Amino acid sequence: MSLSNRISTEITTGQSAAISAAIEALKAALAPVLVISLSAEERISTLKMGDRTLAFVEKTLEYATQNPTLVPGYIDLSEAKKDNELASHIYTIYQQLSTILRGIEDTGMVAGSEAYEAALIIYHSIKGASRSNVPGTQAMHDDLKQRFPRSGKRVDPIQ
Repeated sequence: MSLSNRISTEITTGQSAAISAAIEALKAALAPVLVISLSAEERISTLKMGDRTLAFVEKTLEYATQNPTLVPGYIDLSEAKKDNELASHIYTIYQQLSTILRGIEDTGMVAGSEAYEAALIIYHSIKGASRSNVPGTQAMHDDLKQRFPRSGKRVDPIQ
């Protein structure tokens, strides 16, 4: 085991409260916009936009505006432009949040890994002490043994 200490920081109670308040403010600001909840099937079948498709849609709508006779009658061009602008704003927000989420995930993963590694070492020390009949360690070992994750399931890094 490496016992490298890649992170040594904490979130104070004040910081935690400020973060929660900021998240609630973000949820409130986005509430009028985030009105859709897709099923798994809908998520699979819905056309997706990314950097390249955003540029494609933007250019296509630009051509449509310049050449309205090429727009089929069943297409509401103003609604398509409105949808595109919303998609563009949402994509920008998504990119910003993705960066934050990746940082949260990485930090949680390293902090969790370090805590888990230390706990494993301590657990094995207690286990050895229990085998050597050190007073009081059998009860600790029995308690920890019940909680020891053996299934090999992946655990969420933030837990």
